[in-house]
Amino acid sequence: MKKICFFNSSNFWGGGEKLHLENAKVFRKKGYEVTIAAHQDSELWTRAQDAGFETFAVEVGSASFLNVFKLIRIQSYLRKEEIDTVIFTTSQDLKIASIAAHWAKCNTIVYLRGLATPIKNSSVNRYCMNVACTHLVANSQETKRTMLQHLGKHIAADKIAVIYHGIDDNLLVEGGAKLPQVTTEDGTVILGNAGRLTLQKGQQHLIEVAEQLKKNNVKFKLYVAGTGELYDELQATIAAKKLKNEVILLGFIADMEAFMRSIDLFILSSSWEGFGFVIVEAMAKGKPVVAFDITSNPEIITDGETGLLAKHLDTGDLANQTARLISDTALREQMGQAAKQSVVDRFLIEEQITALELYLLKV
Repeated sequence: MKKICFFNSSNFWGGGEKLHLENAKVFRKKGYEVTIAAHQDSELWTRAQDAGFETFAVEVGSASFLNVFKLIRIQSYLRKEEIDTVIFTTSQDLKIASIAAHWAKCNTIVYLRGLATPIKNSSVNRYCMNVACTHLVANSQETKRTMLQHLGKHIAADKIAVIYHGIDDNLLVEGGAKLPQVTTEDGTVILGNAGRLTLQKGQQHLIEVAEQLKKNNVKFKLYVAGTGELYDELQATIAAKKLKNEVILLGFIADMEAFMRSIDLFILSSSWEGFGFVIVEAMAKGKPVVAFDITSNPEIITDGETGLLAKHLDTGDLANQTARLISDTALREQMGQAAKQSVVDRFLIEEQITALELYLLKV
């Protein structure tokens, strides 16, 4: 394993794209040659070039693996650059990148699965995961479980390693600038949420939580960072429920560190998560987290110690758990410090990348 290509064709910026860039930086730091294949209009492409990585332009759709010319183009790139290791995360990249890398005779072909949703038991998926891929990695036990849900008869459980995502220890540094858009008043607790504005991320549940908190005369402001197809719908709901002073949609925020410094606690409203990377980002800044007790959340949050877990999709319970932390400053601080220590103990990127590196070299 000498030269690695991180392959991510998504044209939006999210946890998977951030993972690719951060992992690429650590592998480069370890002495590997690293390139990044990305969509030319994506944030990943821009950030990869700014970070000094060699980049290769790819545009991939769900059926691109049927396009022989695209496969040959990627295969030719891998051979020309003498890339021996290809790493990808998305379902569409699994199909085209694994096949092209297999044709190029790359030694190490790695699928880092980040979605805790079942994979269709299709001949293409079986071929890609069993034949083309040399390594399968899940980002949580829950993700591994869903990978095997329909494919358990075709993929050996011990072929899938579970390696959590890690974050840069620089995120643990205290102090620094806050986000100027986040304003507060005396006695008002700042709540934060970040993610794409989609049904899966569940920002509509946050509006229900805000409505209940306001009804109970709780002093708070909720700032939501992110863009997505539900922006207009969410904004209209906020206006209809007269919550414009309490719920603010910030749009895309590039500086998530500043955002996390600016809040008092983080709320994750997702219906499911493969690995809630944004939870770990908040915890690294000493912020307790409130989330639904689903999928991988309990693997990250220790209920009652580093945060609070609410019943799945029960916005009343989510509001109650949030109100509990809003009303108790000492508890927020206690859980926030415990959350930060948990990141130190379990989620530092250098250690997680070393675990991945050893797994890739061993098999």
